[in-house]
Amino acid sequence: MKRIISTTAAPAAIGPYSQAVEVQGTLYISGQVPVDPATGKIVEGGIAEQTTQVLKNIKAILLAAGYSVNDVVKSTCLLSDMSDFKAMNEVYAMFYEADQPARASFAVKGLPLGALIEIETVAVKK
Repeated sequence: MKRIISTTAAPAAIGPYSQAVEVQGTLYISGQVPVDPATGKIVEGGIAEQTTQVLKNIKAILLAAGYSVNDVVKSTCLLSDMSDFKAMNEVYAMFYEADQPARASFAVKGLPLGALIEIETVAVKK
């Protein structure tokens, strides 16, 4: 049976999808863009600021579902420009300090709301 996760501490979905869905101890977090849930707008700044906001949104959803950053097993990072990869990695490394999850990163033609980054996440209860 699936459980739908929703929290006001992360941005509301901008389409017909859930922030996250849990099935049998696995949490699937929809791609998060750098929207500040307080304003409903993309945060100002470049890739570092946007990556920070995306990771804050992911953490808020993890906590709302009863998970932690340590439960994350896989991330998929979508970048609007692969030249932002190094700067994104610097922020990402501060969020996942040890036992980093598996990850893939792709450059894409465009992201919702003109974002520079979107990250989807899978977490598993240990």
